[in-house]
Amino acid sequence: MEYPHFRTVFNRKGVDLLPHRDPFLFVDRLISADETGALGEYTFDFGKNSFFEGHFPDRPVVPGVVLVEAMSQVAGASLIARDVIGEKVGFALASISEAKFRRPVCPGDRFVTVAKVVRERAPVGVYELKGYVDGALAAECRVTCMILRGGERK
Repeated sequence: MEYPHFRTVFNRKGVDLLPHRDPFLFVDRLISADETGALGEYTFDFGKNSFFEGHFPDRPVVPGVVLVEAMSQVAGASLIARDVIGEKVGFALASISEAKFRRPVCPGDRFVTVAKVVRERAPVGVYELKGYVDGALAAECRVTCMILRGGERK
């Protein structure tokens, strides 16, 4: 499958973009982004994802909630990389809808996220997210995020 590429090409690590840190950082690399969407990737493995030890240990799979978080982090990394909201940024999931999990994501799988911007105007961002493994759709959802300027908390 050919993934969409967005106007600005990046090769930035999630750790350089997001406030998240291991074990809760799920973006290895932001590939491209613009005002219409973003493309990013993450590889799940035993070394950095301890949840595999207890989540179906005989046939480990990535929990659906982690897939939603991973896809949402690509949208967040895009916000920061495109300097939509500046350096001191905060964002949080406000709602998740239409979540569907089409196939299991397992240790060793490279999870590629395509984030489509539906609406992006502080304090709200709405994104349609799709995650793929080996070119096959594995997960999808729509999320609404609260965009917090200056990293403020309410």
